[in-house]
Order: sequence, then C-alpha cells, then structure tokens
Amino acid sequence: MKKRARFIEKFSFTLIKIMSFTIIFFLLFFLFYIFSKGYSALSIDFITKFPENNMTEGGIFPAILGTLFLIIGSTLFSVPVGIMTAIYLNEYPINPKLLNIVRMMINNLAGVPSVVFGLFGLSVFVIFFKFGSSMLAGSLTLGILNLPLIIRSTEEALKTVPDSYREASLALGATKWQTIRKIVLPSAIPGILTGIMLSMGRAAGETAPIMFTCATFYIPYIPTSIFSEVMALPYHIYVLATAGTEIEKTRPIQYGTAIVLIALVLILNLAGMILRYKYKKRFEE
Repeated sequence: MKKRARFIEKFSFTLIKIMSFTIIFFLLFFLFYIFSKGYSALSIDFITKFPENNMTEGGIFPAILGTLFLIIGSTLFSVPVGIMTAIYLNEYPINPKLLNIVRMMINNLAGVPSVVFGLFGLSVFVIFFKFGSSMLAGSLTLGILNLPLIIRSTEEALKTVPDSYREASLALGATKWQTIRKIVLPSAIPGILTGIMLSMGRAAGETAPIMFTCATFYIPYIPTSIFSEVMALPYHIYVLATAGTEIEKTRPIQYGTAIVLIALVLILNLAGMILRYKYKKRFEE
C-alpha cells in the first residue's frame, strides 16, 4: 500500500509539473510571437500620437486614453456596488434559501457571454436611457460585466477573516457596521484588491460590450465628456484586423497595439500585487 501511495504521489506531482511547464511554454510562445510581429511598430510616437493616413501610420494614443477611461468608469461603478453586495451577503443574516438563490444567480451572471452584456448595454443604456454611444454607456456595461467577479472575490476575502475578530470587536462595544468598516474590511483588503485588479484587466480587454455601446473606429480629438464616443485598444485591434482598408499593411500596428494592451494589463496586475503586499504587511504589523 505504501509503495502504491508513493507511486501515485510521485506520478501526480510529475503530471502537475508537466502541465505547469506546458502552460508556461505556451504563454512564453504566445508572448514571443506577439512581440516578434509587433515590436517594429513600437516607439514613443506610437504611444503619443494620433492615427494617420487611414490608420496605417501614426500612433494609438486616443485608444490608450479611451481604454483607461473605460477602466476607471467601470471600476467606479462596479467596485462600490460589488463590495457592498458582498458585505450584505456575507455579514448580515439572510434566509439560507434566498442566499443560495442569490449566489446561484451571481454565478450564472458570471457565465453569461460578454456579447450578451453588450446587447444589454445597447438596449438599456444606449437606447432606453438615451445615453447614446458614449463612455457612460460603455463604462456601465463593463461595470455590470465585472460585478459577479467583484462580488465573489470580495465575499471569499471576507470569509478568510476569522470570526474571532468580529466577536472581539462586538464584545468591546462596537456596532455591526463599525466592526465591518474598521476590522473586517481592512483584514480582507488584500483579497478584495486581487478581485478589483482582475476586473480592471478584464475591462481593458473586452471587445463585444464596448462594440455596441461606446467604441468608434477613429476620433480626431480627446474625449471631453462622458457622453463622447471613445477609441479603445481591443476594438482598435479588432477593426484593423477585420475591417481595415489595408489589413496587411497595418499588421505591425495590430500586433504593436496588442503588446501595449498586454503591457497595460500587466501593469495593473503588478500594481495590484504591490498594493496587496503593502496592505497585508501593514495589517500583520
């Protein structure tokens, strides 16, 4: 029995290592392929200039700016709503049957294809509320898309906080809300930040929701209103690769834009890791 158990353990670890190295290999191959195709387009002008000559020259500055606007707008909507929802579900007494139904609905919402959210945003925000094709409509649509991720990650982070923290705070005379605000939330911030950064990265890379609600092929100016249309990196790649007038000529720009998008998501993730480490260290001290 011991030999069999050791064999199974060794085989399992070997299989895990093979799978891990396979994932790393494909990730590195993917990054190398993208970089080899797009590095020639990268330059300061590529980052800071507007597109020129039917998108075949110039830069992607408005697309970068538009992506950042959408990330910020969707985060401002989804984070407060998602965190407050998670707090209510985890910290306040709810009928167990109702709680299970709500969680099931949240999980189902997380599995809905992004194109459906795009159609929802088009019907509700663009047409019904008459926001038109705008940053506001796109941000709200992306915010709803990210709500399940924020809620689930926050709820899991709150569950990691020991009940003894809550009991000690209540025993000292603190109210329920004071306990949540000053004890529970600070303890759960590292996990909450992880969910927020993942949602921001997802908002940066989605194409279908913004295609129906806010994205445009080209604008010769920087948006000055939440009701303005915007360029965005994922939609810029999609248009150049599928509907551009000179697809082959813009191929380096397509891959260069993809590199910038990957770098943006990487920066967001690194920022999240730094903030998570900072708050975790502060709480441990």
